[in-house]
Amino acid sequence: MDTLFRKHDRLLANTSMDIVREQMDQIHWNAQIISIMGPKGVGKSTLLRQYVKRNYQIGDRRALYCSADSVDFSTLSLVELAEQFFINGGELLVVDEIHKYKPGTSNWSKEVKEIYELFPKLKLIVSGSSLLKLKEGDADLSRRAIKYTMPGLSFREALRFYHGLDFPKWTLEEILTHPVDLWEMVSSKCKPIPLFKEYLAKGYYPFLLEGEGEYFTRIEQVVNYIIETELPQICKVDVVNIRKVQALVKLIAEEVPFEVNANKLAGSMEIGRDTVVEYLKYLGDAKILNLLYSDKKKTGKLSKPDKVYLENPNLLYAIAPDKVEIGTARESFAINSLSESHLVEYGKAQGDFKIDSKYTFEIGGRSKDFSQIAGLPDSYIFADDWDMPDGAKLPLWMLGFLY
Repeated sequence: MDTLFRKHDRLLANTSMDIVREQMDQIHWNAQIISIMGPKGVGKSTLLRQYVKRNYQIGDRRALYCSADSVDFSTLSLVELAEQFFINGGELLVVDEIHKYKPGTSNWSKEVKEIYELFPKLKLIVSGSSLLKLKEGDADLSRRAIKYTMPGLSFREALRFYHGLDFPKWTLEEILTHPVDLWEMVSSKCKPIPLFKEYLAKGYYPFLLEGEGEYFTRIEQVVNYIIETELPQICKVDVVNIRKVQALVKLIAEEVPFEVNANKLAGSMEIGRDTVVEYLKYLGDAKILNLLYSDKKKTGKLSKPDKVYLENPNLLYAIAPDKVEIGTARESFAINSLSESHLVEYGKAQGDFKIDSKYTFEIGGRSKDFSQIAGLPDSYIFADDWDMPDGAKLPLWMLGFLY
C-alpha cells in the first residue's frame, strides 16, 4: 500500500489543473461504482487524477489513484486492495487501465462486483482505454455501475483547450433553428474557418498540448496497440491475421468513404466473409472506425455496413497523410460529432446522412448546392469554407458545438 500511495502522490503532483474537461461536472461522482470508457488517448486518466486532486490534498490517504497495469497487482488482487484500503479509512478508490488487470482474463468485473457487495461505503471508479475490454465486463456491472463514455475533444472544446476561447454547447435543434445566433457569437471572438481546418488535422486528442511533434506518432501507437494487443487478447483474433487487419485499416484510410464489398475483401484478405464483417465491427467498437448502415435498426450480427469511415479526421492525417481527401475528412468530422448524441445513418437514396430518421444532411465545400436534396423536407447542407448561414446552408464547423 505504501508503494501505491507514493505513486499516487507523485502522479497527482504532476497533474495540471489548468484545463479541465467539462465531463468533470457531468459525472455523478457520488455513485458507489463508476465506469468511464473511451478510446485510448482522450484524457480519461488525466480527468480522474484531476478529480482526486480537486477533492483531496496530496498526502490524504482517504483517496487512492492507481493503475491496474502496475507491478503491484502481480501479487495483489482488486478485492485485497479494496479491503486493505477501506479498513484503513479509505473512501475513494480509483483504478485506471482496468482492462490491463490480469491480462487474458475477465476477473476484474467479477472482483468489482464483489467489492460492491462487500464494501458498500467505498466509492470505486474504474476506467479503461479499451472499449473492447470494458464491454466484456458489462454483464457483471450492468446493474451496478454508472457508465460514462468519454470522447475526444469536440471543435468547441478544442477552441477552449488550444486557443482559450470558451463557448457553450448547442443542441442540433438550436443550430438548425438559430444558426445566425451561433455564427454571431463565435465570429465575434475568432475566425472559425482557419481554426476548424487546424482541428480537422490536429486537435481531437488532448495530447496535442504535450507538443505537435509526436502527435501523429502517438495516434499510430494507439491504433497499433488496439490491433496488435487487444484484438488477439480480447476478441480472439488469430495473430496470423493481425497484419491483414492493419492492411485493412490502411486501405480504408486511403479510400474512405469506403463502400464495403465483404466478399471482395474476404478474397483479397484470404479470410471468410463473416470474419471480415466481424473484424470491421471490432474496429468500430474500438473507435478506430465508424460503421454506417442505411437502416441501423434492421442490422444483424453479420450485416455488413454500407460505408466505413475512420472514427475521426485526425486518424486520416495520421494513417494516410499523403492521401487525405478533404471531402472525406469533412464527412468523418460530421459523423464523429453527430454520433455522440444522435443516430447517424447512411443516406442511401438522398443526401449523405440521415439523422435521427428525420433530418437529411449533405456535407461539402462552399460550392455544394441543393440539387441532391431538392424538395426533401428537413434537409440541410453543412458546408466547409462557408462564412455564415444562408437559409438551410450552414457552416460545417457548427456541428463541432454539439458537445
